[in-house]
Amino acid sequence: MERSRYITYLQIALVSLTCVTTLGITGSQAATSGLPNKALTPGGIDSRVTQSNIQSTICVLGYTRTVRPPVSYTSPLKRGQLNNGYNVGGDTSMRDYEEDHLVPLEVGGSPASVKNLWPEPRFGANNAAMKDQLENKIHLLVCSGRLSLTAGQRAFMDNWVNAYKKYVG
Repeated sequence: MERSRYITYLQIALVSLTCVTTLGITGSQAATSGLPNKALTPGGIDSRVTQSNIQSTICVLGYTRTVRPPVSYTSPLKRGQLNNGYNVGGDTSMRDYEEDHLVPLEVGGSPASVKNLWPEPRFGANNAAMKDQLENKIHLLVCSGRLSLTAGQRAFMDNWVNAYKKYVG
């Protein structure tokens, strides 16, 4: 990764950790439902991805690798979120959560925005594996033209659990 991009991610990480600590995240009740706290994680869109360019961005195999932030950015963010209340029942074990993009990268979600990243539980009724299934389904629908990019993004921002019931079953 080029040095300036790496420094930018580090600067964003520091600001994000400061925000997490200052806000005093209270995400427990939201996390038990499988949904993030909307006040802290409303979702974020990558403005570089548009309906008119999806065939050259999100619909290209390997696209997410080109925009995914490094673990050196997401791990400190996840640790800060978990230690400041964005956890389930006080469980702050990093391995029990996936630092996930609410609006997935494969549907044009913002790669590094703290508003789009949250520690999603790997366990429970509505977990990371279920959301991954929905991400794949919505990606296929958007890339095939059966669902607009905006509708695909909205499915995650509104309530991904309801979208899972609608699109996956």
